[in-house]
Amino acid sequence: MNSVDRRAGGAAIPGRPDDLTAEWLTAVLGGTGAAVEQVRVTPIGTGQTGATYRLTVSYRTRPAARLPDTFVVKLPAQDDGVRAGVTLGYQSEVEFYATVAHRTEVPVPRCHHSAVSADGSEFVLLLDDLDPATPGDQVAGCDEAVAVRAVTALAGLHGPSWCDPDWLALPVGAMPKPGDASAADGLGQVAAMALPATLERIGPALSGEDRETLRAALGLVTPWLLADTGRYALMHGDYRLDNLLFDDSRLYVVDWQTLGVGLPARDLAYFTGTCLEPDLRAAAETRLVGAYHTALLRHGVRNYDLDTCFRDYRIGMLQGPLIIALGAAFATPTDRGDTLFRVMLRRCCHAIRELGTLKLVRATGAPT
Repeated sequence: MNSVDRRAGGAAIPGRPDDLTAEWLTAVLGGTGAAVEQVRVTPIGTGQTGATYRLTVSYRTRPAARLPDTFVVKLPAQDDGVRAGVTLGYQSEVEFYATVAHRTEVPVPRCHHSAVSADGSEFVLLLDDLDPATPGDQVAGCDEAVAVRAVTALAGLHGPSWCDPDWLALPVGAMPKPGDASAADGLGQVAAMALPATLERIGPALSGEDRETLRAALGLVTPWLLADTGRYALMHGDYRLDNLLFDDSRLYVVDWQTLGVGLPARDLAYFTGTCLEPDLRAAAETRLVGAYHTALLRHGVRNYDLDTCFRDYRIGMLQGPLIIALGAAFATPTDRGDTLFRVMLRRCCHAIRELGTLKLVRATGAPT
């Protein structure tokens, strides 16, 4: 069962954990015939852009189609200041689970109920509890075996949506869609505005070479977004270890607030460029791009050779500085956040220089 109500009708959207009652859960599971007797609510996660809770449930009546004993619920951030800055993200995440996920083959938790208010300030997602799966550690990074799992799973998002014009009408999106010159120019201006705040926040911890790479990368955002490769697909937008949950046999992709449409290899480059230490990324990236490309072919992508895929990967590496600068400039400062941004920038700036990304973007991107 997967429902969306953008008007926040039907069962009320719970604004606080105290609203996650047995009566509310019975109402949203109404189509299953379940009657919930008791709910225990436990906070989990970091709560950086949303508040996440585990519901432990006892049933008065459980339907034949067995429902789980625990769920995970996502609500807006309980800090009004944080919430005000991510309402578009809440709309995007609900849109993904309600209308997008079932058209992809990317591994995600099952969604039992979703709703969002008209202005995006209130939302709820009722998801399968994936415990004991645990998130990756963005600061520590990962090895090649984990990276292969991640890039292969990513192809399950890109392949089924590859160059499908239906997605150009997606009603949400954190990034400009292909060909939207006005939105691309606007984001380029935002990136330029983010640069001073990013350098003030984490610049002193970066090398001079990395600071120069960051300046140059953010100065190319508009032509980079407008480069017409003829290739687009659904994008996660923030595809990194912290947004992946791992167990012994599977991984799951979560946190879809940056859902969009664009050059698919931006997700790939962002993952390898920010999650792998530079020496490992340089040694493994040919194999990783190859694994991703092979998976795309399994998902039905045609007329896309490996050399072109690798070129797109090199171009896509600007996703790292852009997303990191936006986060560093506009997210609420935390010690871990500063460490995270510094480590990610160091890794991806190294990749940009090694792959000749800036020169390639200047040659490929639309003129400003």
